[in-house]
This record gives sequence, C-alpha cells and structure tokens, in this order.
Amino acid sequence: MLPGRMLLIAIGLAAFLAPLAAQQPAPAPDAILFNGKIFTSDAAHPYVQALAIRGPRIVATGDSAGIQALAGPRTRRIDLGGRLVIPGINDAHNHLGDNIAPANTVDLGLKTQDPAWPELREALSAKVAAVPKGAAIEATIGPKCFHNVQVTRDSLDKISRDDPVLLYTLTGHAYILNSAALAKLGIHEDQRDPMGGRYERSADGRLTGVVREYAALRVDRSFANLASEATALKEMHDVLLQAARWGITSIQDMSDAMEPGQAVALFEKTPTPIRIRVMRMPMTTPAGRDFKEGRSLPPHPAPLITVSGTKWLLDGVPLEFTLDPRESHQHIAGPPFDSMFHDLPATFPESEMKSMLRESLEYNDPLLLHVSGYRSAAAMLDAMQSMGGAKVWNGKRVRFEHGDGLFPDLIPRVKELGIVVVQNPSHLNGGDLLGGGNAFNEAQPVRSLLAVGIPVALGSDGPTNPYLNIMFAVTHPDRPSEAITREQAVVAYTLTSAYAEFAEKQKGSLEPGKLADLAVLSQDIFTIPAEALPGTESVLTMVGGKTVYDAGALKIQ
Repeated sequence: MLPGRMLLIAIGLAAFLAPLAAQQPAPAPDAILFNGKIFTSDAAHPYVQALAIRGPRIVATGDSAGIQALAGPRTRRIDLGGRLVIPGINDAHNHLGDNIAPANTVDLGLKTQDPAWPELREALSAKVAAVPKGAAIEATIGPKCFHNVQVTRDSLDKISRDDPVLLYTLTGHAYILNSAALAKLGIHEDQRDPMGGRYERSADGRLTGVVREYAALRVDRSFANLASEATALKEMHDVLLQAARWGITSIQDMSDAMEPGQAVALFEKTPTPIRIRVMRMPMTTPAGRDFKEGRSLPPHPAPLITVSGTKWLLDGVPLEFTLDPRESHQHIAGPPFDSMFHDLPATFPESEMKSMLRESLEYNDPLLLHVSGYRSAAAMLDAMQSMGGAKVWNGKRVRFEHGDGLFPDLIPRVKELGIVVVQNPSHLNGGDLLGGGNAFNEAQPVRSLLAVGIPVALGSDGPTNPYLNIMFAVTHPDRPSEAITREQAVVAYTLTSAYAEFAEKQKGSLEPGKLADLAVLSQDIFTIPAEALPGTESVLTMVGGKTVYDAGALKIQ
C-alpha cells in the first residue's frame, strides 16, 4: 500500500494527465475515400461524399473536405472521381458448392433453357459422339422435358450407356439420370427414399432415373464429391474472385452440395477473400432428418468464416410440383398462374415443422426455411403460432427463403411473427417459361412486404451477378406492381441481408464503427437505364478495410 503522501501525489498526477490524454488527437486513418457519391444504406444519412477507415472499420463519414482534413502522412488517399460507392453486397442465399463437378464433366450447351425432347435428344447424341468415353454430360432442362414421361433412364440409355448423363432442372430440385449416372453416384435398385425425397420407379418397381427433392440433394453432394480437391479449389477460387469483382463482400452459403465441415475446409484452403456464412443444410435419410449434421463445427472456424443456422426444404417449386407425379402436372393455359404457388404440395408434415422449431430453440440456432408455396407457408405459420406465437418467435428472425406463396392473407401473420423474407430476384422472371406477360396477381410479393415493415433481403440462388438481380427486383417482370426502387434493392442486398444473419451491427451500411466492407462501382446504378444494370462491376472492393479487388481505375496516393 502506498504511503499517504505518495498516494496523494499519484492521485494528483492522474488528475493532471487525464485531460491531456483526452486532448490527444485520434490516430490518422489508414485510408480515406473522397470526392464520391457514397450510398450508406443508413436511412438517416443516405449519401455522403467521403469516409475514413482505420484498421477494419469506418471511423468517419462526411464531406470531402472534412474527411481529407483527417488524413496523416501515411494515410492512403483514394480519389473516387465522382464514382458511386455502396456497402459491400451481401448475397443472402447462395449455393457455392453447386459449381463443383468432376474435371471430366462437359456441359451440353443447349441453346434454350427449356428444350423439347427432340432438341435435347439430338444435342445429346452429338455430344456423346464427340466426348471421350466416360465423360459426364450435364444439361439443364425445363418443364418441357421434365414433364415429358418419355424422358427417362431408358430413353437416355439408348443414347449413352457408358457416359453418365445428368439432366437437372432449372431449379435444381430434380434430376433425370441414365444408368451410368445412377451407377456412378452409387444409386442402386433397392435404394430407399429419404424423407422428403424420392427415387421414382416404374410400375414394376425399377428406377426410372427421375430423382427429386432430398434425393436430388443427395445427387448434388455425391456428384460434387467426385471432384478432386484441386478441381474444387480452383473452382471455388474462381467463383470467389468473380464475387469480389462484382463488389460482393459476404456470401451466405446453403451447404447442400458440400457437407458443412467439408465446405469450411475448402473455404479455408482456397482461401476465401470475402466473408462466408456457412448455413447447414442437412440431408435426410429413410429414417428421418439428420438434424445433427455439422453441429460440432465451431461458430467461427476462421476470421472470415462463420457457421450458423439450419435450413430445411418445406416444399419444392412449381416447375416440378414437389413430389407429385410428373404426368399429373396440368399446364395452365394463361395468366394469372397464382395457383402454381397456392397449390404447391409441402415436403414435410406439420409435425416435422414443429420438430424443426423445437430444435431451433433447443440449440439457439437460426432457422431458415425454403418456402415457395402457400400451403407450406401457412402450415409453418400455424406451427409457430401453436408453439408460442409472436411472444416466442418475434425476434428469432426465422427466415422464409423465396416466400413466393405469401398471399395477402398470410402477410399480417408473417409480420407479427417477425419473419425475414429472403427473395431471389432472378426468380421474378420465371413467367418467361409460362409465355411471358404479367404472370401473377397475388404471388411473389416484394413491395407489399416492405410496405408493412417486413424485412426483405436479397440473395442470388441462381445467377450471382447482383446487378442482374437488382434489375429484376426493380422491374419485377412477373408482377410489375410489386417492383421496388433501386435504393430499396441495395438496402435489401446489404443492410437487410446483414440483419438476416444477425450481423447488422457489424456490417451492411457505411457508418462509423462498422466494418469497412464496400464496393466502388463502374457505373451509377441509381441513374443508368435498368437494362444497363447487369454490366456493372466493382472497380475497387474492400473487406474490413483491405483491398480484395482493384481494377486499377482509381487514383490512389
């Protein structure tokens, strides 16, 4: 213990030094961006001219003169030259593993996304004759082929018995495989259906090659696993580099084609330049849902990687109509096509939905639900209401991925339960497959959800280009009355996407104290014609204040 005199001196010295410490200027920023049009995604201050970064975070925003005055001799000065800056895009719904395939895979290269069987048959015959024996041949098909019961394992075998042929639907919810593909993927004649999935069979019990829902997810994972690690690493490197070129700084990855632990290992080895949230998308077995898959993983296995959340498919999509027989699908003659979403069958009974909710509470694990149709949405809302209602669930941020079937009578319930809707704008152009025009009167709401205060985030779940998706969000070809503004689309792609992963206090807007995740764009997406939006790229992308992509277009000192 200090003697009395020494104690008084120490107290006096501390009192003298405290004001001096308070007067010390803050360290100069590491970088400043100035002379720009910076959209912050912060409603209180939507636009500023400049910002300052120290370490991984933004320390100040304001006008160019004020921010430049903060610079020190070692501060990097980035002259934006009037360019638009936005918060880094946060793709709230992606499937990164879907890009991984064995090295000897070739794409059929069809000219249309919905080929008829004669066109497909001709192209497939030509490709089989041209590729090395044993190469896997992939092709995307639409409703014309999927609902044509002549397209089966046997009809594909007549074209190729040696080369695996994998026809996958536009949505990825179903495949048609030939015998070589079935054998390559380890699918045997006695294969049992997993819960929520189906290996279709003919009247004599033989596999037809049609594989659906959770059985199709098994195909995704089995096929990706055939790729070598070197192939997977190269593919992931290319995908993540392209994401950075678009100004994507976060991707929320649905881990379906890769088991979560495998996905984390791949992202670490690549390594990822951007933030990735791995969301478990467990498989099912004939015995039920494998809800424990990936739960042993740490929540933060690496600085840019987070593991959280579990996703389940509550239904399919109208193209395949979940698990209904292919021949039972009746094509609607003309718009509106709302019944396609209203009548879409669910994948799980309500009892399983309640189990999903219990597991979410037990593990304190965010719940994500593929909900395309009205029936599954209504059933899950009923389940949530029976298990505590808004008192329990408002604040848990349960996510409805897609939410196409949220018809007007469900919207107040969605609002009450605090559900976040994650829409995928490329899906808003599906009416082209149905003949074009205004496809829906009630399905695919977006503007209506925002109008009542429901959080709407955006994710790709298809073409990753965020500016293509913004174009679809602001035009909404299927239902133009539900289009949103460009500012709303960017907020949905940044701040609300961060909210959807409980990260809005850390990222999603360009405010002091938040992570410096941002993109300087090649053109002003708020003023250019809508049709020009897909051509946008980032000329400078930063993640936590570090440059992860630089096109060399800016003056940097």
